[in-house]
Amino acid sequence: MSRIDSFIRRLEAQRACLDWAAAEISGKPGLVIECGLGNGRTYDHLRETCPGRDIYVFDREINAHPDCIPPADRMRLGEFSDTLPEAARRFAAQAVLVHADTGTGNAQASQARAAVWAPYWRDMLAPGGLLLSDQPLALDGLIAMPPPAASGWRYHVFRRG
Repeated sequence: MSRIDSFIRRLEAQRACLDWAAAEISGKPGLVIECGLGNGRTYDHLRETCPGRDIYVFDREINAHPDCIPPADRMRLGEFSDTLPEAARRFAAQAVLVHADTGTGNAQASQARAAVWAPYWRDMLAPGGLLLSDQPLALDGLIAMPPPAASGWRYHVFRRG
């Protein structure tokens, strides 16, 4: 499969999971956490699919399209190892959705880093909250769920028990 086809499949899977999650959390209280602003595409999609929600975004730096940059009071800049511990304390059990798109293209390194950060993501989730991740995870307190059929194999869905 070409790299462009792989990229398209990943984005289709991501969108299917985000749309499914937005429907699942509709009417439930809680904030949304976005880890990995990147170009701002998923943040922009979350603003559309989760209107009225507080969305807090974490990344090392801002490289997003100007229309897709969160307000300064909702943007946390810095290394995840520095910003997530404080966020896990501040937002403990308050997030109804955490979206973690933190892969770098190096599968082993990406999975190792996600395994370190996953406890923080879990701790921010309210009971029953959803974690969408581009990385597979195995962590107490997170229940792996089948992703939406349209997502194929490219995304992972977890619910906090």
